[in-house]
Amino acid sequence: MTLHQLAADAAARRPEALAVSGPSGSLTYGELDAMADALAARLARRGVRRGDRVVLWAAKSPETVAATQAVLRLGAAYVPVDGGSPVARVATIARDCAARVVMTDGSWIPRIAAELGEDVGYADMTGPYEPSPPVDTATGPDDLAYLLYTSGSTGVPKGVCLTHGNARAFVDWAHDLVAPGEDDRFANHAPLAFDLSVFDLYVAFRAGASVHLVPPELSFAPMRLAEFLHHERISVWYSVPSALAVMMRHGGLLDRPAPESLHTVLFAGEPFPLAQLRDLAAWTPARMLNLYGPTETNVCTFHEVTKADLARDRPVPIGTPASGDRVWAVRDDGAPAAAGEEGELLVEGPTVMSGYWGGPPQRGPYRTGDLVRVLPGGSFDYLGRRDQMVKIRGHRVELGEVEAVLENHGDIAEAAAVAVGEGVDTRLVAFVAPRAGREVSVLALRQHLARHLPRSMAADEVRMLSPLPRNGNGKIDRPVLRARADAAATRGS
Repeated sequence: MTLHQLAADAAARRPEALAVSGPSGSLTYGELDAMADALAARLARRGVRRGDRVVLWAAKSPETVAATQAVLRLGAAYVPVDGGSPVARVATIARDCAARVVMTDGSWIPRIAAELGEDVGYADMTGPYEPSPPVDTATGPDDLAYLLYTSGSTGVPKGVCLTHGNARAFVDWAHDLVAPGEDDRFANHAPLAFDLSVFDLYVAFRAGASVHLVPPELSFAPMRLAEFLHHERISVWYSVPSALAVMMRHGGLLDRPAPESLHTVLFAGEPFPLAQLRDLAAWTPARMLNLYGPTETNVCTFHEVTKADLARDRPVPIGTPASGDRVWAVRDDGAPAAAGEEGELLVEGPTVMSGYWGGPPQRGPYRTGDLVRVLPGGSFDYLGRRDQMVKIRGHRVELGEVEAVLENHGDIAEAAAVAVGEGVDTRLVAFVAPRAGREVSVLALRQHLARHLPRSMAADEVRMLSPLPRNGNGKIDRPVLRARADAAATRGS
């Protein structure tokens, strides 16, 4: 069974059951099925065929979920882009993946058409939806299901190609791990362009359970997010640790008893500060699962939190192999790392991407760039990044992309971005050196970033510094910049 058949199968079994709810309403499985067919017909009329790419630029909603299913039913691949992303970024992604169509809210079409012209087609995602014949184009495990664009080190987003086989290997494994029932209620906190959402949607669909979309404005609104958990009677929660931490620290999550419905809490994307994880574990008896894996591998290791883990002095392990993958660490000399040794984590197996869009196929193991320590028994502790990729509030950010956008501003000579702080308190600080004789305000640079990058990549601070410090090799001295940013934060400036 390929990915799109999960919801269709649930619709055949439980047409009247709730499938997805969100800010704009809710859909039963039968309604989701019918809307997906109607949107598939709309896309087909605009020339979408098997193997094409369709950019979905929209706010998170039941209609957007139906659009993902519509694309898959045509044998095409969907390319989700957050509704808050700047038009220029949407256009960059659409050009890069040679999208056949951009599907969006009809009122947004003039904005993206002004950027792309006639390079692609356009389709309205909104209703009314005309009844259409069922669509189920034959696809196989090696066919592309979706592209997730991540931050690119060259300053250009990179499209990670995930096949039906990649997705199903993870979804089937996760379904067996969590063992959800038809009455379960999954929270969907992550944007659809973030790989965490694959779990929320497709594990729920496989079980015939319901998905409850967290509106973007609630994502880091702690009090409302905590209320959402209770009001929607969520039983399975999956998010970055930052979301849970902010609910505990500022949302009063721990001030009332845990909902009886909650039986599984999963987190991924960044280390969970141990003190806060202890507080969460004391609040709820729910299972707690730490999932790990870059977008290129989906989830490739996991660890179920135990009482012994909470007595450690560092975040819980990222665990042992998941989803049928093989995972190991290699030392700097290329030899496999043994227990107690450190090395870079490598992954091979069914969840590893087929490659980056426009690049060569992925061959051999995928080098994650993450440094780990091998623990007795084959588990792993996460130590940090080998390169300049960082995690800010659970989102992967390539510092090079932020720098490239800043350096594309006409008044900026050079820029450097650094991440300071740890865990949920990590901040992105950008240092910029203006061109000689030019003046530019911090506000203007923030506006420039907002036009070209998603909110998750916007710098928390922009500081003027000319010239930028250099090391003995003539390269920008990032440790000096991090020290300056840390010192400024300590002074409260």
